[in-house]
Amino acid sequence: MKVRDGGVVTLKHRIAIVDDQNILVDGLSTILDVQEDMEVVGTAANGVEALELVERLRPDIVLMDIRMPLLDGVETTKRMKAAYPDVAILILSTFAESNAIVECMAHGASGFLLKDIRSAKLVESIREAIRGELVLPAAIAAKLAERLQSMTAHMEDGKESRRWKEGDIKLTDREAEIARLLLKGWNNRQIAAALYLSEGTTRNYVSAIYQKLGTNERALALVRLREALGEA
Repeated sequence: MKVRDGGVVTLKHRIAIVDDQNILVDGLSTILDVQEDMEVVGTAANGVEALELVERLRPDIVLMDIRMPLLDGVETTKRMKAAYPDVAILILSTFAESNAIVECMAHGASGFLLKDIRSAKLVESIREAIRGELVLPAAIAAKLAERLQSMTAHMEDGKESRRWKEGDIKLTDREAEIARLLLKGWNNRQIAAALYLSEGTTRNYVSAIYQKLGTNERALALVRLREALGEA
């Protein structure tokens, strides 16, 4: 939505909140609705309601609890991203549940936040997620990297794992250039503009990179890209 204020057009990011704790939902709504570039367009108390809400309102981003009745945050994230891939999802939880984090990130979540996050950081994290950046606190990122590396080491396809370790997967110069921008958290539109490419061409490059990496899971792909490019 665009709102005119003194002749200035402000783009409002549409936000949905999914949590079964009413006091938390009310608090988040109050914090976000006072932001000039944000508006809470709907709330839901469980995953089933969340899927219906997104189908009806098509928000830009969803703040999603992990532990909910009827359908938890992990399964809801999986279904929501499959049906509406352009909707960003930030996972909220009271605890740093590493298994749930990995599952949500594997299914396309844009990041993970603890519920005790400060208001200013929450607002900035939402803006980062909408820009296509990964949002992970340092402590959570460390747990996620450890878990993903463990997953890589125990892949069911042993041959694929050995090929990766032996360096058989190579990126072209252009793919490596795009990969480094992906690691910075840039989205396809930003990469296309920076490299003077069309968004369609950029998507094709990104798809080719993911195919070479042997995964469509964003978080796992980023771990492997760091390995391929020799980055820490």
